[in-house]
Amino acid sequence: MVHSAYDAVELVADVPGHIEAVASHAGKLLVAVSDTEGFLWGSDCSLRIYSAPSPSDGGGEIRWDGPYALERQEPRFWRRPPLAMEVSASRDLLISLSEWIALHRLPGLETVAVVSSKTKGANVFAWDERRGFLAVGRQKRLTVFRLDSGREFVEVKEFGVPDILKSMAWCGDNICLGIRREYMIINSMTGALTEVFSSGRIAPPLVVPLLTGELILGKDNIGVFVDQNGKLIQDGRIIWSDTPASVVIHKPYAVARLPRHVEIRSLRPPNALVQTVVLRDVQKLVQTDHCILAALSNSVHGLLPVPIGAQIVQLTASGEFEEALALCKLLPPEDSNLRAAKESSIHIRYGHFLFDNGSYEEAMEQFSDSHVDITYVLSLYPSIVLPQTNIIGDHDKLLDMPELARESSDVTDEMESYSLQLQEPDDKSPLEVKKMSHNALAALVKYLQKKRSGIIERATAEVTEEVVSGAVHHSLKLSEPYKSKKLSKKRAQTHTSSIAREMATVLDTCLLQALILTGQSSGAIELLKGLNYCDLKICEEFLKERREYMVLLELYKSNEMHRDALQLLNQLVEESKSEMENTYFNKKFNSQMILEYLRPLCRSDPMLVLESSLYVLERNPSETIELFLSENVPADLVNSYLKQHAPNLQSTYLELMLSMNDTGINPNLQNELVQLYLSEVLDWYKILKEEGNWTEKTYSPTRKKLISTLESNSGYNTDALLKRLPQDALFEERAILYGKINQHLRALSLYVHKLQMPERAVAYCDRVYEEREQQPSKSNIYFNLLQIHLNPRKAEKEFEQKIIPVASQYSGIQKASATKPKGGRVGKKVVEIEGADDIRFSPSGTDSGRSDGDGDDVNDRGPIMLNEALELLSQRWDRINGAQALRLLPRDTKLQDLVSFLEPLLRNSSEHRRNYLVIKNLILRANLQVKEDLYNRCQAVVKIDGDSTCSLCHKRVANSAFAIYPNGQALVHFVCFKESQQIKAVRGANSVKRR
Repeated sequence: MVHSAYDAVELVADVPGHIEAVASHAGKLLVAVSDTEGFLWGSDCSLRIYSAPSPSDGGGEIRWDGPYALERQEPRFWRRPPLAMEVSASRDLLISLSEWIALHRLPGLETVAVVSSKTKGANVFAWDERRGFLAVGRQKRLTVFRLDSGREFVEVKEFGVPDILKSMAWCGDNICLGIRREYMIINSMTGALTEVFSSGRIAPPLVVPLLTGELILGKDNIGVFVDQNGKLIQDGRIIWSDTPASVVIHKPYAVARLPRHVEIRSLRPPNALVQTVVLRDVQKLVQTDHCILAALSNSVHGLLPVPIGAQIVQLTASGEFEEALALCKLLPPEDSNLRAAKESSIHIRYGHFLFDNGSYEEAMEQFSDSHVDITYVLSLYPSIVLPQTNIIGDHDKLLDMPELARESSDVTDEMESYSLQLQEPDDKSPLEVKKMSHNALAALVKYLQKKRSGIIERATAEVTEEVVSGAVHHSLKLSEPYKSKKLSKKRAQTHTSSIAREMATVLDTCLLQALILTGQSSGAIELLKGLNYCDLKICEEFLKERREYMVLLELYKSNEMHRDALQLLNQLVEESKSEMENTYFNKKFNSQMILEYLRPLCRSDPMLVLESSLYVLERNPSETIELFLSENVPADLVNSYLKQHAPNLQSTYLELMLSMNDTGINPNLQNELVQLYLSEVLDWYKILKEEGNWTEKTYSPTRKKLISTLESNSGYNTDALLKRLPQDALFEERAILYGKINQHLRALSLYVHKLQMPERAVAYCDRVYEEREQQPSKSNIYFNLLQIHLNPRKAEKEFEQKIIPVASQYSGIQKASATKPKGGRVGKKVVEIEGADDIRFSPSGTDSGRSDGDGDDVNDRGPIMLNEALELLSQRWDRINGAQALRLLPRDTKLQDLVSFLEPLLRNSSEHRRNYLVIKNLILRANLQVKEDLYNRCQAVVKIDGDSTCSLCHKRVANSAFAIYPNGQALVHFVCFKESQQIKAVRGANSVKRR
């Protein structure tokens, strides 16, 4: 990095004598000159004041308008040549060290103070401008003075030091000392010394203060940076080309006086060489606010800084962008707009330089710092497709800070020049291939992600503002219907700019493409899951072209294009099954994905879910039904849709729904399922009947399901099912239906006579008995079965005559039979079977054990099922009325066959009798105890005298009627007792009402 930071001009030439020191004040030069060229210590020394040819504007700035001319000379100003001279600009004082420290007022040079006693023979001093402290080194002593009221120095502290002081400088409250071959830090208040490190072997110690309070300590040709406490600053060192005699700081540069030239280096790491000014035999380098003074033996040169803007142009042209940006920080605050424009221009140039050299991430950082719009950066990527918006191509409007374009044309010119370069593409050029490499796209992704939060925030705010303004406009429209049409039209034309949304669309669309091109599909999916402004058409075509179907599905989902997403998903699942060799593709897309996609849609769009679930319902019925149930899709809606579009899946849906939730299923759906089963069973029955293979004990899987559903559920329409059953088949189903409508006699007749399953009849009775356990007539069901066993023909005739019973007719059967006694023999038998528990037996005659039914002809009974009846009696003796059962049995039944029935029955009866007698005696004993207790309590004696008082009203009882509580001690008036009882009764009634 070499550029012109300073212009060296000769300010004063041909000074008579030898220049010992130089300073500046108010734009004038103060030159200390020894008349004998400084060879004799005792010679007098004068002070010469030079001024510029033209009058100063009051700013006190050293400038070049021509050689400086002598304005004033003070001969014999010092008795000896001064070792150092410094101006306090804020106090208008001149501090000099000759024989001692002297203080003069500027510009008149009146003597203010002379510190002769403590500073005589001093060789070095350091002035703290901010606090007005002066540190003076004399031999091995260090004295600290304070300037009091601008008139005199007051001694503050004096410390001893290890050796003679060569150099020193203030650093906060501390003073850094250069003592022979080492550096030390001393606290100006306590005198505590801290060693830093040794100085160089060649040059004496050199302490240079920085404006930040840090220091540069010389070590031969190396300047080491340390903090105020002497600790090394990491990577802080300046390497000079030779050992400097002195160094001054003029931000942002360090200027060193070398034997053959003046060397200027940057203070920013790596402290590169900036400029070399060839000036031989420079005696002094003095720092001023606006320039650097270089004093030779008889002339004074000024190193005048080149304007910052000119230096920036030089650095930018030579490719030193970092240094150029650092100089931009030094531009005056009042030129903030120009500064921002220059920085933006440099960032753009720097970004292109880095981009062309393959440093893509660093290039993106520069583009980001330039505040240039993202569309300008995206123009570097020809393969990225940008949405068509009104902002693309108009680079003057793409800056995040619009005022920059107005303040400076540098940025616009820079952008236009690069745009022209991009509009002249070189097909298949290496540079283009390089730009579109993976690293370039990865850097673009990071850049867009960094920019995204701010752009999305502005776009969201814009949408919110439009919604609010639209709502306000609507409310105003409603509240002011009388406004003129012209006013309404004017309001309708007021729209918020959509630039932010267009920019968000550009960003998200390009970010999605860049993520895919760099293989970050998961990142693209995460982008689409959140709020995004991706252009649907561009992204859809892009994703289809690269077969990024997972991302495409998320794109459809984010735009609520669920139908398209499901259509694509079904297609992908089908393709995954056909392309079995592609195992990755097969694992990636499966029917489970369809279910997961449908899950959140079940509540918002159930019809779409139904339309899209046919595929998975055929292949994963249980999981699909579980989805319908868990997400509460209306069951009636599902059933009606399947009935219309997929009738073969209707029974599957209802079966699974019933198995998963058998208690909460709609009765209509239960009836629907049973009807489906029955239709399939009837078709199957007709086929077997035509083939001659039908038997009642033939079961198909569907018939088993029908029977199981009929037994376990009751929500179906029994009447409609009975009408559909054939008269000569499916007796088991008919029996179950009879049981559901409490026509138990008919159901038992079917089990016993038609199905010949007596064990099923007994099980049927057990179930009915247990269901009716709390009812008083619970034993009738077993008696009905006993009747069927002992009088089968009557039951068979009963069934044949009532072959198509209906639940609604059941309640009127007994009534019809009772009101029409002339209905013939059939009516009589119905009454005898259904009213078996109302049978009355004749008390006279030798065959009093016969029932009324025994009056019928024995031939009418038919073959009885005596063994089954006896087995029923022995198994269920505790659930049958023994007396009624014995009367129903035939007269020729052997007693031996009844042992298994009568023995437990009689044992249980006798046990009950004994228990009854025991309970009776216990109750009698308790009654006697109560009577005895009553007798004893009635024998109690109560003594009432004149002092006896009522426990309630506390008045004397005297001759009034009284009552005494059971404890024998609480005596009350009888009237008080009655009143207390009434109060308790009222309180009890009120508490019951509250409950």
